[in-house]
Amino acid sequence: MKRLLYLFALLLPIWAQAKPASADSLSTGSRFDAANKLYAQSKFIDAATAYEKIIADGVVSPALYFNLGNAYFKSGQMGHAIAAYRHAEELSPRDPDVRANVQFARNLVPGPKIGLPRWRQTLGMLSVDEWVALTTAAVWITFLLLSARLIKPALAPSLRSWTGIAIAGLGLVLGCAKLATSQSAAPRTAIIVISEATIRNSPFEESPAAFTAQDGAELRVLDRKNDWLQVTDGKQNTGWIKLAAVELSGRS
Repeated sequence: MKRLLYLFALLLPIWAQAKPASADSLSTGSRFDAANKLYAQSKFIDAATAYEKIIADGVVSPALYFNLGNAYFKSGQMGHAIAAYRHAEELSPRDPDVRANVQFARNLVPGPKIGLPRWRQTLGMLSVDEWVALTTAAVWITFLLLSARLIKPALAPSLRSWTGIAIAGLGLVLGCAKLATSQSAAPRTAIIVISEATIRNSPFEESPAAFTAQDGAELRVLDRKNDWLQVTDGKQNTGWIKLAAVELSGRS
């Protein structure tokens, strides 16, 4: 029985990180439709503002971030567009339209692009909610097998191999889920959201410039000090940039 309780204790950190951050209201649908109407009228900046206000109220959905990305893209704000597409991709990682728009926007931006190792890309193919569902299923399968062995000891020999496989699978799923949810909870990529950003040698306005990056360029975050981020372009350039000049993303 202690082993069963321990399995459920392992699941708690996954549930804590996967708690949804949404606050839908009765007016959300009409506000979303109104923002879409502004977009259809080619009022892209107004549409983006309307989408942002919905997000500021705590509403989270792939469609909302996808449309926000489209509005920013149409208004020429590439950094904001890529960041919005990235948020949509985190919520719906296998959506072909989202993936296509992310890649299309990135290809239009000169400058550094930060990629992830293949194993992290593979983990990112499932959303946080999907990892929670998969982990829950693995826990229940293991729990039921162990319970069956405790309730009917005569079944223990025939269930021994299946129980071992279930426990090993649960451990693998828990490990992958932990990596996947930690990856999305800790943003590591800074996307430039101003026309041209100056990255400085130290976190001070008076510090000499180390290099510059254009709107939409992606930089890897190394450290943070107050409202400054230490970033690198993945090559030889490293420096500090004001937090206000970027938007953080958890995926590449």
